[in-house]
Amino acid sequence: MPWTRRLLAVLVALCAALVIAPVAQAHEERPVTFPDGSGSVPTYRDGPPDLLVCKEDRADFERRISGFPAELRKENLDLFAKCQKSGFRHLQEAVDAVDEPGMNIAILPGLYEEEPSQPKPTGACTELKAKDSALGYQILSFAQQKQCPHNQNLVAILGKKDLQIEGTGASRLDVVIDAKYSKLNAIRADESDGIYFRNFTAQRTTFNSLYVLAGDGFVIDDVLTRWNDEYGFLTFASDHGLYKNCESYGNGDSGIYPGSASDINNERGYDVPRYSIEITGCRSHHNMVGYSGTAGDSVYVHDNEFDHNMGGASMDSAFPGHPGLPQNHARFERNDIHDNNADYYKYIADGTCAKAPVDRGYEDGVVCPQISMPPGTGIITAGGNWNLYENNWVYGHDRAAFFLSAVPAFIRGESAWSKQADTSHHNRYAGNKLGVDKQGKARPNATDVWWDGQGEGNCWQGSAGASTPRALPECGSSRGDVSGGADRLAGEPTKLAALLVCADYDARAARLPAGCDWYGATGIERIEVQVALGIAVVLTLVGGVLWWRRLRTHRWATAACAAGLVGLALDVAGATKGLQAGYLPAVALLLTGAWWVGAGVVLRGERPWFGWVTVALGVLTLLDAFDKAVVMLPWIPLGPAWIRGLLGVVWVIWAVVVAASRAGEAPVVAEADEEQPPPTVAETEVPA
Repeated sequence: MPWTRRLLAVLVALCAALVIAPVAQAHEERPVTFPDGSGSVPTYRDGPPDLLVCKEDRADFERRISGFPAELRKENLDLFAKCQKSGFRHLQEAVDAVDEPGMNIAILPGLYEEEPSQPKPTGACTELKAKDSALGYQILSFAQQKQCPHNQNLVAILGKKDLQIEGTGASRLDVVIDAKYSKLNAIRADESDGIYFRNFTAQRTTFNSLYVLAGDGFVIDDVLTRWNDEYGFLTFASDHGLYKNCESYGNGDSGIYPGSASDINNERGYDVPRYSIEITGCRSHHNMVGYSGTAGDSVYVHDNEFDHNMGGASMDSAFPGHPGLPQNHARFERNDIHDNNADYYKYIADGTCAKAPVDRGYEDGVVCPQISMPPGTGIITAGGNWNLYENNWVYGHDRAAFFLSAVPAFIRGESAWSKQADTSHHNRYAGNKLGVDKQGKARPNATDVWWDGQGEGNCWQGSAGASTPRALPECGSSRGDVSGGADRLAGEPTKLAALLVCADYDARAARLPAGCDWYGATGIERIEVQVALGIAVVLTLVGGVLWWRRLRTHRWATAACAAGLVGLALDVAGATKGLQAGYLPAVALLLTGAWWVGAGVVLRGERPWFGWVTVALGVLTLLDAFDKAVVMLPWIPLGPAWIRGLLGVVWVIWAVVVAASRAGEAPVVAEADEEQPPPTVAETEVPA
């Protein structure tokens, strides 16, 4: 990157610093490294279990299995009899009894509250020396987790290898592991390679239901997670993982979160040898976001359903301390992403989320959103590269099907100049069915694409409908083939201003940013309208005075000023219409540009330098209209809006000086002097 582009990148990053800085903290964990990749995805073992877990109440057990098919019911009765003789009453007891790799634990139908693990820490476990996270919990080392496994975990699986844990019920709801909001995690598998979870439910934590950390090889098969402050499923710094046929709902962050998946494809383009984690056949609904991927690298997400969340899925590079940043190489195919329009910020506003978790009403549909995000969106990418979004159904969204913005590198702790504009690049959106459900019924999105304009090599399918900007680089028939591609170091200034305002969200302080439509602002309350109105007022006043003092005797200059006035009015109207503005902003720019060009041509005679600057400002404004509505200019590192904005500030100050100057002031011609009749004899008679 040439030094000029590096300097621009740093300046842009400094301008964008405030955009991300106020964002709430995401998941914080001890420093971990990726597995060496020598593992593999474990396979299901259908042999007899080595260890059994059950409760003692036979009447309750028989009630739970009464509706099972006959064969499954008999199997469970036989296992119950064996379990009463040699089994365990709590899952943690069975995990502690695992003494070699490759063992199977079977959990019989029942409610498992793991009573011995529920109490708060005592003795030495109350005095662990560890850093506190921004959310208040201690960031414990692996050794400290071993020393005090139930400080944070209801069930702790630490260092066990090739362990399989399976519920024996007819459905995943027959075995329920319930943390009762007393622990961060219901089940934590830490450095436990080859673990296999199947056919149970985990619920009600102050962080995650099911947490896999630093594992090389895991499967989550037919598991349900629900009603957590943060995540349903969290797999972090792991490789060779598979989620299948899972479900998650009622989570304050995301239902499915493959954070910091092993970064095995960082140096590659679109063609990769394998993915670190695969997610298929899952449904994630009624969460803040269905799928989240801070540093969600090399994740293959296909044939899932993400619906009725605030957002369907998101990838980002916005939080420090996550290995594998910036996010790269997620692949989304054939997913059904729809109707993600939930409004959960209302529970922050009315104080519901200020209550203790047990009193918030998660079981009744309350969700307490933990971070700032644009609701009504299908797929959000906030600082990601080389992602593929192909052949998905994305429909029924009140904001946008796709949302793409960049995140400066210093947000993730990278200070090198050359990295500050290293997102978002080479994201491909092709072959998606937008605004149509899987049965072919029309279910339009408010707009199909919202893009801040930053990045290189991003492209969209030609069938994308309404978008902002209106002109989008189109994808060619092959990956890497982009028509009309642009390479911008910064997004549009108005969009960055909106992101700045919207980022000022704090769930713990119950702070909802004013001026952001993500949180319900409408009309003049929205920052975009306020900016457009403020600019219109300033330019109308300055331009009006300049016209009166210098231009009102010139017919063409007056016509140009009138066009500019209409353009400014249309710009405000377009801001009020938001995503439905269509080509209105481009028309507004055309008229405003015509004003400056016309006025500048006239002003050249009296004020040559000021006149030429005015013409240049008009030409930049016309280029901005072309850039937004026809095709993005491929040869400039900053959009015309940035350059004309900076020049516009200079022009306003200069215009005030020119208008106030007396030199060359246009004469004022009184209306009474026009078409005057000749004087009468009486009027010309000289008195004696």
